[in-house]
Amino acid sequence: MTLSLEWIDEREGGAGEREEKWMDLLEKLLLIAGEKEEVEDGIVTLTLTDDEGIRELNRQYRGLDKPTDVLSFSLIEGEEPDIQYNDEYEASEEGDEEWKDEEKAANPFSDLLGDIVISVPRAEAQAEDYGHSFERELGFLFVHGFLHLIGYDHGDEEQEREMFAKQEEVLKEAGLTR
Repeated sequence: MTLSLEWIDEREGGAGEREEKWMDLLEKLLLIAGEKEEVEDGIVTLTLTDDEGIRELNRQYRGLDKPTDVLSFSLIEGEEPDIQYNDEYEASEEGDEEWKDEEKAANPFSDLLGDIVISVPRAEAQAEDYGHSFERELGFLFVHGFLHLIGYDHGDEEQEREMFAKQEEVLKEAGLTR
């Protein structure tokens, strides 16, 4: 297994040619960040949405009734996630054979690192506000979300400095400078 990115576009009209280019960039960022953080395996799911979509998630999961730029939902940190699955995952795709990997047999979602949700309109507005490219802002939000998935936070000044320095290092390596 390797580090991989799956994505969903929930915006009206969905993904197009422009978004395909974004995915190449985000996959590159994922690999750079994963290498720097020694995360070699796992699946990250990215959902592109609009302000109303992220507002609903922010309200539901954080109790904040306002849109935000990025949300992360880690499946590897803290307590075990409350994921329900049924018996169909107890066997491999071949049918009656038992899983060869006992950990996956107990939890078929073990490869999932988590979900990142980005509001595309918010990213576009922030890129304009900060005077840099949309690609840099999208990359910044994605790397920020990834670092949250693997346990980083910015609850105090020291944590914020560390996390933002890591983000900038990844963005710089990918050529996404201000």
